[in-house]
Amino acid sequence: MLNGKKIVVVLPAYNAEKTLERTYREIPHDIVDEVVLVDDASADQTADTARRLGIQHIRVHPRNRGYGGNQKTCYQTALDLGADVIIMLHPDYQYTPRLIPAMAGIITEGVYPVVLGSRILGGGALRGGMPIYKYIANRLLTFLQNLATGAKLSEYHTGYRAFAREVLENIPYEENSDDFIFDNEMLCQILYAGYEVGEVTCPTRYFPEASSINIRRSIRYGLGVLSNSLGFLLARWGLYTPRMLRGIRPNKKTWAR
Repeated sequence: MLNGKKIVVVLPAYNAEKTLERTYREIPHDIVDEVVLVDDASADQTADTARRLGIQHIRVHPRNRGYGGNQKTCYQTALDLGADVIIMLHPDYQYTPRLIPAMAGIITEGVYPVVLGSRILGGGALRGGMPIYKYIANRLLTFLQNLATGAKLSEYHTGYRAFAREVLENIPYEENSDDFIFDNEMLCQILYAGYEVGEVTCPTRYFPEASSINIRRSIRYGLGVLSNSLGFLLARWGLYTPRMLRGIRPNKKTWAR
């Protein structure tokens, strides 16, 4: 626990057999109460590796549900375990688990209810091997999305995220896509609801075993981000509320300019 709050780390896994142990060994287990791994019908021995490491909470999807569908199981499991702070960490070792104390501390101290591990702050993305086309797309999409939402985030596309329990209980993340655009839809919901988002500098690693989507899926993701941005903007103007934002009471004091 940290500051009397229960910390649960969730690992959305797909073919992570080669990197899971390195990731798990670096998790600060002195403050993390539970680790949840959800295996999205991997073709390798991810689940067996998790059992060998002693991870107690393992869920295995009988069929692949996609990155977003994996997270839905992760978050519901963490909430069922009574988590006060939920931290999503990819088990492909692309993000360092050593930032967990900092991210959890920001939430348990009441500074921010949501914290992102940003690859852009500090300029570590390119040094860590992020492909130049992904870096350029990241910067452009982030710029456009900040215009749409009124926020000032350094990036919307990191997979390293920490949430206070209240946030997950109050946004309809189950209504989001089961694909990669889930992450972006979730941030739109968080900002629309008026939750403030903090960021910490996070180094990143790109290597053969690290998960990454191909150019075709990256383009589809980029188009989804643009669609989400337009939907958020229309909702701000009171013209149309997209499905991902329905049921959320907007906090205009925090996102309207």
